[in-house]
Amino acid sequence: MRYVNADTILPENLIKEIQKYIQGEYIYISSQGLKRKKWGEKSGSRKYIQSRNEDIRNKHKEGTTISDLADEFFLSIHSIKKIVYTKNK
Repeated sequence: MRYVNADTILPENLIKEIQKYIQGEYIYISSQGLKRKKWGEKSGSRKYIQSRNEDIRNKHKEGTTISDLADEFFLSIHSIKKIVYTKNK
């Protein structure tokens, strides 16, 4: 995230209104809800994890043990159990 000087993008009257509440500190203004992406959508991490979890579920259904899955995917046994026993959203 990069910072932008408010003087360069906001009208003066809006800056004065904001200064009534905060001065000389950083504030974060989030994107509008419609334009905001979920975690991992931009980088592809979300899709990768969903695919990996589906692979883990399929291998478990085929008989691979939880311990073997943990070793294969470099995850804890607890993490594998959460993936296998939680319904896919």
